[in-house]
Amino acid sequence: MSAYMVDKFIRAVELGDATVAEYVADPPAFVKRWLAGGGSAAGATDDRVLTEVERAAFAARDFGALYALGAHPYLLWHFTEAVYEHEYTEGFGWRELVERYRAAVAPQGLVDYIP
Repeated sequence: MSAYMVDKFIRAVELGDATVAEYVADPPAFVKRWLAGGGSAAGATDDRVLTEVERAAFAARDFGALYALGAHPYLLWHFTEAVYEHEYTEGFGWRELVERYRAAVAPQGLVDYIP
C-alpha cells in the first residue's frame, strides 16, 4: 500500500514488550489481528491496509523485503532488533544480526522515502 502503512505497522509492534512478544509468537496472526483492528463490524477500513507482499514480508519477518518496500531504516532497524533479540545465543548476537541486516538491505541501495 505505502511506506507509511509499513512504518505504521512497525511502530505498532514496537509499542512495548508485550506487542513485540505477541508479534514474535505468531507473526501472521498478529498481522491479521492488526489489520482487523482498523475496521468496524462491517469490515476493515482503509486506514489499515497492507498489500499481500507487505503482509508476507511481515509474516516472514523479512527485513530485507521490508526495506525494499520503503520501510524507514531507523524504524526498521529498531523493529529488527526488537523482534530478533530473543533469538540471541552464544553464536548469534547483536553483531551477527547487524551483519545479517546489512547483507539483506545493502543490495537494495538507498530507498527513496520522500514522496
